[in-house]
Amino acid sequence: MSDGSYQAEVISGGYLPIDEEASVRANRGYWDNSAEDYLAEHGSALGDTDFIWCPEGIRESDVNLLGNVARRQILEVGCGAGQCSRWLAEEGAIATGVDVSSGMLEQASRLQREHPLSNDATPPTFLHADARQLPFASNSFDVGFSSYGALPFVKDADVVFSEVARVLRPGGRWAFSTTHPLRWMFPDVPGEAGLTVEYSYFDRTPYVEISADGQPVYAEHHRTMGDWVNLLVTAGFTIDSVTEPEWPESNQTAWGGWSPLRGSLMPGTVIFSTTLNKD
Repeated sequence: MSDGSYQAEVISGGYLPIDEEASVRANRGYWDNSAEDYLAEHGSALGDTDFIWCPEGIRESDVNLLGNVARRQILEVGCGAGQCSRWLAEEGAIATGVDVSSGMLEQASRLQREHPLSNDATPPTFLHADARQLPFASNSFDVGFSSYGALPFVKDADVVFSEVARVLRPGGRWAFSTTHPLRWMFPDVPGEAGLTVEYSYFDRTPYVEISADGQPVYAEHHRTMGDWVNLLVTAGFTIDSVTEPEWPESNQTAWGGWSPLRGSLMPGTVIFSTTLNKD
């Protein structure tokens, strides 16, 4: 279900088993190699200092899922080129972003150089790190979030949630967006062919792309709505809200399998907003 930014090595794609470490290696390589092309294709939609939750174009400035961010310690998991963290910095937050891809972090550094923040903003800190092993002390952050970062690309999302719970302070917020589980029943194409059910909602087999030498070069993992809820509850989070954005009429741009046609009929994204239990 990749967006097609980096396809040069791919000879096949389908639903195949893959272990945790192979999935991370594949996706690290994918984003390292596709970072520049991805920003060239989607950079105008993402902006250089903006917080967009999803291809539907929903902005944090409109939905306020993180609450008042001024002077708050905020962690972005799977930060990519860091546009969201940069926006938070402009809002007065102390933002830190982590990503497994050095290629994406190079793009974050480029944005910092080419589009410096205002003088009264503290520039975000960006670190190269696996979301399953965050390099921070416990109780370090007030808020954590992920905008399509890390979670779709790891098999062991439970480990990521446990790590987020560890580094958040009790009562801290955790919000993330990911592909709506409903979409996994349909082919990942923006047109009419993407409106016919072909796959079982209950089949959790990952989508994997394979290179000419037989190695996985991309992997994405499916979880049902129930899976996401159970993972969050087990990690100690209380779910405050679940957002299923409708496709805005003003957005006429297709983004991979996300499109006005499909978006008018089914959700493409789900955003979970939660609070870490204080016990």
